[in-house]
Amino acid sequence: MSVSVSLSELLDACAWVSSGDAAGLDAGARISRKTGAIHWSGEGVDEEPPNDDDDDESLYVDVPHKNELDLGRSLALQFVQEHLPRSLETVSGFFRKRGAYSHFKALLEKAGQLDAWHRYEAAATEHALREWCEENGFELVSPGHPE
Repeated sequence: MSVSVSLSELLDACAWVSSGDAAGLDAGARISRKTGAIHWSGEGVDEEPPNDDDDDESLYVDVPHKNELDLGRSLALQFVQEHLPRSLETVSGFFRKRGAYSHFKALLEKAGQLDAWHRYEAAATEHALREWCEENGFELVSPGHPE
């Protein structure tokens, strides 16, 4: 029997974990294999670990970073390949240096593709998290869509 996890909460937790690097924070989140509850950790989080077994991987699993789900550089390049193929070499160059995403998003804004990128990234993130949940024995549920 799989445990239900909220899609919106998991999306938020994945964003939190993924934002930790850029902000210089030790941001983390774990999901209880028993309840599906997400437990957050890091600077500014007041939540106490649920119990002393928080490190037991049979009871909890770490929420993945977007790079673990292949949602970083490779997804951006895939988007450019599909939507702005003439800019592929330029964008590839962005990702060889610091500040790649700010340059990438500036290029998308100039090309009128920023909203399309956000939709593309959101769909890819949801798809990857659905696969991740399936692999880890969780059922992803959306508000208004009970198990």
